[in-house]
Amino acid sequence: MSSENGVGEGGAQGAPPEQLALIRESVRKAKEPRAKPRTWRGAALAERLPVARVLVDKGVLHLDRYFDYAVPADLDADAQPGVRVRVRFGAGRGRVREGRREGGGLIDGFLIERLPESDYSGPLAALAQVVSPERVLSAELLGLARAVADRYAGSLADVLQLAVPPRNARAEQRPSPEPLPPPQRPQPGPWGRYEHGGAFLDALASGASPRAVWNALPGPEWSDELARAVAATLASGRGALVVVPDGRSAARVDAALTALLGEGRHALLTADAGPEKRYREWLAVRRGSVRAVVGTRAAMFAPVQDLGLVALWDDGDDSHSEPHAPQPHARDVLLLRAAQDGCGFLLGGWSCTVEAAQLVESGWARPLVAGREQVRRAAPLVRTVGDLDLARDEAARAARLPTLAWQVVRDALRQGPVLVQVPRRGYVPRTACARCRAAARCRHCSGPLEARDGGALACGWCGRAETDWSCPECGSVRLRAQVVGARRTAEELGRAFPAVPVRTSGREHVLDTVPAAPALVVSTPGAEPVAEGGYAAALLLDGWAMLARPDLRAGEEALRRWIAAAALVRPQEAGGTVVALAEPTLRPVQALVRWDPVGHAVRELAERVELGFPPVSRMAAVSGPRDAVITFLDAVELPAEAEVLGPVPLPVTPAGSPRRTGAPPPGEHWDRALVRVPPGRGAALAAALKAAQAARMARGGSGGAGSAEAVRVRVDPPDIG
Repeated sequence: MSSENGVGEGGAQGAPPEQLALIRESVRKAKEPRAKPRTWRGAALAERLPVARVLVDKGVLHLDRYFDYAVPADLDADAQPGVRVRVRFGAGRGRVREGRREGGGLIDGFLIERLPESDYSGPLAALAQVVSPERVLSAELLGLARAVADRYAGSLADVLQLAVPPRNARAEQRPSPEPLPPPQRPQPGPWGRYEHGGAFLDALASGASPRAVWNALPGPEWSDELARAVAATLASGRGALVVVPDGRSAARVDAALTALLGEGRHALLTADAGPEKRYREWLAVRRGSVRAVVGTRAAMFAPVQDLGLVALWDDGDDSHSEPHAPQPHARDVLLLRAAQDGCGFLLGGWSCTVEAAQLVESGWARPLVAGREQVRRAAPLVRTVGDLDLARDEAARAARLPTLAWQVVRDALRQGPVLVQVPRRGYVPRTACARCRAAARCRHCSGPLEARDGGALACGWCGRAETDWSCPECGSVRLRAQVVGARRTAEELGRAFPAVPVRTSGREHVLDTVPAAPALVVSTPGAEPVAEGGYAAALLLDGWAMLARPDLRAGEEALRRWIAAAALVRPQEAGGTVVALAEPTLRPVQALVRWDPVGHAVRELAERVELGFPPVSRMAAVSGPRDAVITFLDAVELPAEAEVLGPVPLPVTPAGSPRRTGAPPPGEHWDRALVRVPPGRGAALAAALKAAQAARMARGGSGGAGSAEAVRVRVDPPDIG
């Protein structure tokens, strides 16, 4: 058990007699000889450092501490700090025995350190088993995990479940390769297009730790630029870590690194590799055989030795936000690593988030951008079609696409493939009144009415079929699609261009690449395949649907998705054109036309400063049944500067939807309150929420996912709309 400092009697003058008695008892126990176990049930214990301090794998906040166990002599050699162990840890009649009594079941844990004595005066249970002598938990990784747990009001055990992959015995038995010598310093290559690109690589190669926010130019060169940053860091004799949002992006950086440095210098950590191969690659990194890592979200904890650079691509992608408790974001984890290890930091993307702009505004990082002339040469031509244009366009009223879009598609198909970005997948997900445009709602639960795959009308929340709908606003019985899905769009385009092949890319089937031949590629955001030589044109449909989301980040996210698609189009000099169906006067649309995501992020940040919204302030969300949320907030000792917003009702989770942490169980009504604190008080807020949640769990009020007592706490929620 963790040690607690004794309090002298002289420090409690004027205290009540009961408190003085407790203090005297604490002092007396502190002066007692500490437990020095020598035997356990007749078995000899380790002569040197016979006490093991263990973190048990129980992700509950009121047990988020270390527990002491005796080390049997036969486990002395293998029971080293960082290994996996199994210990007795059980509960009897609702009371935790803390692993010190004879009973209890076996549970996994990590051995944190060996000690000569324990601060626990009772008898210690012995370690039951050393699962493997492999020391998977380093002191650096433990410190990072503790920092992440404290920032997100979570438990250390939960963070380590994210940081250390499950054991695979066959992978441990295979030796890792010998480390290769540092490579040669790479040439700047495409980094020469940026104002300080060459200087950034020189700093990494010389052993410095520059910090930069990189606004990448459109095109496929970003993966080669990341590879050169990694190579420059390896040339200095240090390690590098790159985190990307998905497996497709990881494969591109992997290919770029292999082409630049050859095989054996980096590890690829993605879920697609399978448990054995992924654990083998992770062990090679932990053992120091490999000094560079490229991977998806879980790789943010990769134990790279002598870390010289951490890099994150496209930090606005929601794939970087971990869905499992305590739900850390890869950007924040890498920021913690940069501060902990004193290494370089690179945050890159075609677009720019408000958090990235804040890093530059505060002076913590430097901007790494290209000049305006270089941006104009690399970006495609962007044209817009607004509401007034649509109102005057007879073709737009009869079909979904205005005349300008049809002309661009027709001309571009003579040169190569055309990308069509659709906000939603499927056929006709959402419907509205054809006369007054009011959203069609279910009469039973007010959920949205949908016609999935062209079938019968049904509620998207409760699933009830609707056979006799009429608009409550105007009485009309005619419906129209609010946002037409990707499959319906593909059908319409296929009829309009019968001689052109139409391909779709979405959640069910995501294409990685498409050939340079003329074709229509209909894709949902984030699933756009890369075209050989770039797309000849791109259509960004239903832009209003992205901008109309009731979310603080709606404009930022819409711009990020538009730029991600437009960046795959050929430069304007090569005839590349992008047509966006969105109101041209809106700020995100103007930023797209000018190709100025940094300016958009800076203006968004200025507004957040005025309104006190994240990332300027720190926020936490408390969700659950209304009474439980109110009771919990009453019990929390919040910082004096804290402001509570709400609680307000959350949307009901549709039946059959996947369970998301922090969301109400399907069919249940939850409320959510937001707690806001000014800059510098985020740690105090997280500590207060963690203490209150731990006390609540210790009293048995944690509840299950569907329990009326369930309360969920999330620090830095991504969605506060």
